[in-house]
Amino acid sequence: MEKRQTNKKFILIFATLLIVGGGYGIYKYQHAQAHEITDDAQIEKNMNPIIPRVSGYVTQVLVKDNQEVKKGDTLFIIDDRDYRVRLEDAKAALAAAESSFEVSKADVGSASANVSVSDANLQSTKGNIETAKVRLTRATNDYERYANLYKNRTITKQQFEQAEAAKLEAENQLKVILEQQKASAYQKSVAASRTVVSGKQTAVAQANINRAKAALEAAELNLSYTVVTAAIDGQVSKIALQVGQFVQPGQSLFYIVNNKEPWVVANFKETQLNKMVEGQKVSIKVDAFPDDEFTGTIASFSPATGAKFSLLPPDNATGNFVKTIQRLPVKITLDASNDPNKIKVLRPGMNALVDVHLK
Repeated sequence: MEKRQTNKKFILIFATLLIVGGGYGIYKYQHAQAHEITDDAQIEKNMNPIIPRVSGYVTQVLVKDNQEVKKGDTLFIIDDRDYRVRLEDAKAALAAAESSFEVSKADVGSASANVSVSDANLQSTKGNIETAKVRLTRATNDYERYANLYKNRTITKQQFEQAEAAKLEAENQLKVILEQQKASAYQKSVAASRTVVSGKQTAVAQANINRAKAALEAAELNLSYTVVTAAIDGQVSKIALQVGQFVQPGQSLFYIVNNKEPWVVANFKETQLNKMVEGQKVSIKVDAFPDDEFTGTIASFSPATGAKFSLLPPDNATGNFVKTIQRLPVKITLDASNDPNKIKVLRPGMNALVDVHLK
């Protein structure tokens, strides 16, 4: 009798286990048809590196490890004495360039005035030439008439010589005026050349002003770069910076982490991607907060597997090929419906479990 009861209990327990196991198996199978899950996922946030733009010795560090900062807050200050000297030098160079420009402008005005004077003299000389030619023509005619009269003994020798002298004087006067014309033309040419040269010197002076202004702006920028400020709101990382430390441009000193806009990067196996598309809803469980569940949406797929972005990507053409399932990073954005206070406490690098709802 006891043996029969034992058999009934065993059958009952076995049937219960079989039903529960079968039900769980059916549930997992149905769940797998509508979901893709991976625990190879991490929280990500924008991490803004703090990189100085100028070199120098640090005089002040105004933030501490893990401190919350606002955009525009001063993080640290670099010794600016060298940059102030360079700024004053740039200002002096600009003043000198502007003075040279004014001198060049004055030379242009003077050369233009000389051109005008030479042109006026040239015009006046042309009028004098015409007058001298008229006088020479009249003196020549008088000379020829007096010469005929003198041959006929109608006039005295003195009268003839006076006519001859008047003719020679008119010729000499015309020659003098012609020489004056040449001189005036030459002076005008010289003045015009000087005007061109002065104009070019003015252009060079203007270019020097532009260059000096650019140098001044660069000096002002470099001076402003000695005060390093936060570019975003966030939380600073560990501050590996001390007063007196020499920093250089391009040197990454620490980070500011933006705590407001996290996302998840989930690395799915390539065999899981055939039913996944952008826009599908995602359930997210973070290991640090197992009692909280976050919702998100698939935003994009990486253009290549994670292995291709490694420092030494694998090359399967070496002859020792072993097929390995690759993983593809998938970006998942968190929905706005999530609790902002819970979102804020998420930290980059935290592990997460991601469940994609395929249907």
